[in-house]
Amino acid sequence: MINKQFDVAVIGAGAAGMMCAAVAGQRGKRVVLIDHASRLAEKIRISGGGRCNFTNLYAGPANFLSENPHFCKSALSRYTPQDFLSLMKRHGIAWHEKHKGQLFCDDSAEDIIRMLKAECDAGKVQWRMPCAVDEVMAAEGGGYVLKTSSGEISAENVVIATGGLSIPKIGATDFAHKIARQFGIKVIEPRPALVPLTFDAKSWEPFVPLSGISLEVDIETGEKKSKIVFREDLLFTHKGLSGPGVLQISSYWQPGTPIRINLLPELDVAEDLIQAKTTTKKNLANYLAQYLPARLVDGLLAAHGFDGDLKIPDMQDKRLRHLGEKLNRWELVPDGSEGYRKAEVTRGGIDTRALSQQSMMVTKVPGLYFIGESVDVTGWLGGFNFQWAWASGSAAGTTL
Repeated sequence: MINKQFDVAVIGAGAAGMMCAAVAGQRGKRVVLIDHASRLAEKIRISGGGRCNFTNLYAGPANFLSENPHFCKSALSRYTPQDFLSLMKRHGIAWHEKHKGQLFCDDSAEDIIRMLKAECDAGKVQWRMPCAVDEVMAAEGGGYVLKTSSGEISAENVVIATGGLSIPKIGATDFAHKIARQFGIKVIEPRPALVPLTFDAKSWEPFVPLSGISLEVDIETGEKKSKIVFREDLLFTHKGLSGPGVLQISSYWQPGTPIRINLLPELDVAEDLIQAKTTTKKNLANYLAQYLPARLVDGLLAAHGFDGDLKIPDMQDKRLRHLGEKLNRWELVPDGSEGYRKAEVTRGGIDTRALSQQSMMVTKVPGLYFIGESVDVTGWLGGFNFQWAWASGSAAGTTL
C-alpha cells in the first residue's frame, strides 16, 4: 500500500520545491513531492546556458522587486549564498564566478538537480511524478486533501512551489494563482519579467539592420525616486532590444513609459564632438567609429537624420549637441515585450502581505504555504531568483 498520509505535500519539484522538501524531510517530516512534468527541474536544466547560474554572491533585499519590499529580508538573511555553496561543497560540485557575483556550475546544471534529488532522498521524500493535481481542498478537522492523477493524497500542510507563467513550453502554469484565489488570497497582477522589449514594426524599421550588434550601455527607466539604472550589455534584435541590460530594465519598465539608453556612458558625446571641431577633419561617421561599431554608427546616424559624410568642423554646435543627446540619452517607448514565451521569470504573484515572512505560510489559512517564483518577489538577472528559491524553500522547510 502506498502511504497517502503525509505531514507535507509539496506541489512543484523545481528549485524551491525540492529545497523545501529536502529540508522538511531531513527534519523528520513525512514529505511527498508532486510534479506534473515527466522530466525533473527543466528550468534548472536550461538555465545559464545549461550550467545554471545558481546564485549570486551579492544577493540581498535590494536586488528584488515586490509590492512589499521588506518581505524578502527574513528568508534571504537566514539562507545565504554561502549556505548554498556549503551544500554544493558537501556534494563535490565545482563552480566559478563569471561576472558581477554570478556563480555557475563548472560542468552542468544536472549537478544541481542531482544534488537536490539526493538531498530529498536523504530526507526520505516520496515522489509522485508525473502526477497532475486537479484539486486542493481543506479537510474537515484540519489538513488538506489533494485529488491527483495518482489518486487522493492527504497532508497536514501543502506547499505551493509551482512557479510563475514564464516559459510555458516547459510546463509553466497559473496553478499557484488559482489556488491562491480559491483560498481568498490576493494575487498581484503577474507580468513577464527579465524579458526582451519590442517596438512597433514601423518605428523599429530603421534599426532592424542593426540586429546582432551588442555593446555595454547605461539603461534606465522611471523618474525621480522610481528611477533605476543598470550598466549591462544591450543587444539589438529584429523586433527590438534584448541583452542583460534590457532584461534587467524590463522588470521595472511600465507600459507606455520610456526607457533611456546611454550608448557611451563614459563619454560626454556633445562636448567631445564640439572640441573635435578644432582637432580633426574627419567626417562624423569615421570619427564616431572610434567609439562605436561602424555599422551601429551608420545605422544610428541615418535613423536620427544625420549625414555621416559631413565633416565635423562644418557642423553647428547646436546640431552636435542634438546628436550627443541621441547617443547619451536615447529615449524610446517600447510597445511591449516578447512575453512569457521568452521571459525568464514572472513579476507579481501571491501577495506577500498574506504570508508570514518567517515561514511563508498564509497567515489566515493554516498549513498552506507559497514559495519561490509563485510569490510576489522577483530577483534581478544573475542568480538572484535561484537564491530566492533556496531561501524561501528553506524558510518553509525549517518551519513545517
